[in-house]
Amino acid sequence: MERPERPRANGCGAHGALRNGFVRGPPGTQINHIVHNGGLYKRPFNEAFEETPMLVAVLTYVGYGVLTLFGYLRDFMRQWKIEKCQNATEREEQKDFVPLYQDFENFYNRNLYMRIRDSWNRPICSVPGAKVDMMERVSHDYNWTFTYTGRVIKDIINMGSYNYLGFAQKTGACQEAASKVLSQYGAGVCSTRQEMGNLDKHEELEKLVARFLGVESAMAYGMGFATNSMNIPALVGKGCLILSDELNHASLVLGARLSGATIRIFKHNNMQSLEKLLKDAIVHGQPRTRRPWKKILILVEGIYSMEGSIVRLPEVIALKKKYKSYLYLDEAHSIGALGPSGRGVVDYFGLNPEDVDVMMGTFTKSFGAAGGYIGGKKELIDYLRTYSHSAAYATSMSPPVVEQIITSVKCIMGEDGTTIGRARVQQLAENTRYFRRRLKEMGFIIYGNEDSPVVPLMLYMPAKIGAFGREMLKRNIGVVVVGFPATPIIESRARFCLSAAHTKEMLDTALKEINEVGDLLQLKYSRRRLVPLLDRPFDETTYEETED
Repeated sequence: MERPERPRANGCGAHGALRNGFVRGPPGTQINHIVHNGGLYKRPFNEAFEETPMLVAVLTYVGYGVLTLFGYLRDFMRQWKIEKCQNATEREEQKDFVPLYQDFENFYNRNLYMRIRDSWNRPICSVPGAKVDMMERVSHDYNWTFTYTGRVIKDIINMGSYNYLGFAQKTGACQEAASKVLSQYGAGVCSTRQEMGNLDKHEELEKLVARFLGVESAMAYGMGFATNSMNIPALVGKGCLILSDELNHASLVLGARLSGATIRIFKHNNMQSLEKLLKDAIVHGQPRTRRPWKKILILVEGIYSMEGSIVRLPEVIALKKKYKSYLYLDEAHSIGALGPSGRGVVDYFGLNPEDVDVMMGTFTKSFGAAGGYIGGKKELIDYLRTYSHSAAYATSMSPPVVEQIITSVKCIMGEDGTTIGRARVQQLAENTRYFRRRLKEMGFIIYGNEDSPVVPLMLYMPAKIGAFGREMLKRNIGVVVVGFPATPIIESRARFCLSAAHTKEMLDTALKEINEVGDLLQLKYSRRRLVPLLDRPFDETTYEETED
């Protein structure tokens, strides 16, 4: 996958521009937005994926090599009872049976992950809002087991939850409405939608979601992951072709595999790669028989949750129309978080929702609830009501959860008689640009689009994954750190998720601590620095580059 060193803009062919819209200019000059590509884009589109410095890449590989060597040494010591063996093993009397535990497959968990296991699964004991309370725990056996101390760490600034619009709260209109519905309907439905579990609240939600998305019809599901994994097999099967972005979520990957369709992967957000696969599919057809594919389905996400990038939707739609294929758009992270009215990546680019055949999203992030939805033409939704496994076999959504979604969607649309929802969407956009700009000014390598509330900060080396998480927690900042195999082996990172609930004071506090930890751990790898402009407004970004 290409990792450009310069911010991206749209189009190609302008003076001084390279393929895919990369721009070169003399050091210290401002990078200007370029909008070409036949006028597909109505707004600037800037993404940055700075290349990993060679020395950092080499040291990262060396670090993993050292950890692997010590892992084999420790396994040898465990085998000879020199070191206590904590991992699950076969009983002696079952040694001739087919093994339940594969030693080699568990090697990474046993010798690498266990060293930094304390950075994950931290127990939260409050609402996951802008600040959280966390139960303190300690380990006396190098993270194999944990003991709770009974102490609660209060008011940790939460930079890890997907609470984009701040609707995860225990007070306010959403909480009051959900409490009222809980007293009227109870907590559970105890049936599927096709049997005794179809409530008036479910139908109200689906009509509201269809109106919010600007589509003919919509259907809600109780689980976001299952919305993808159980519905894709209902849409395509044997004799169909799925073209999937290489960085698609596991739910999309599982759904594609369960469908039985042929799967081909295109490079992340690379339209040349996608078009080549589409051309080959049209020209060559199915393997061996050369018959035309029954369907060609393109799978993409609105915002990619590990990269912070936004799909190049105008170009994807143009290719979809050109080659007569279908488009499945997963807006789990983008719905509510993008666009002037919070309607997702379609709204962000000012496109027609009818150009997307299947609009999927989740209620677990921007709406502070649970579940997912699919929107589209009425014929599509009627078909899924009958043939989707999630509709036929899954228990209906809990009524209080449904009411939480209804109230939050109405707030975003302004149908509650206030402008609170629109203000939250705007606040999230301002927080995102401000936070990203400040991190770049400090010298960190930051991935993704300038408007994406998912902000990956590159750590690279394995030892720095756990160190960053621990040092931030010491300073009362809760962060998510991610490493191999969830990311490429040399691209470990911390992932921040911005929220409209974050105040500027909270962000400044977090930035101050991140800057301090960045100096402590030597994480400022960027070879280009943004020059801070003291008179720049809070919600604007100006790109200038200087040579080190």
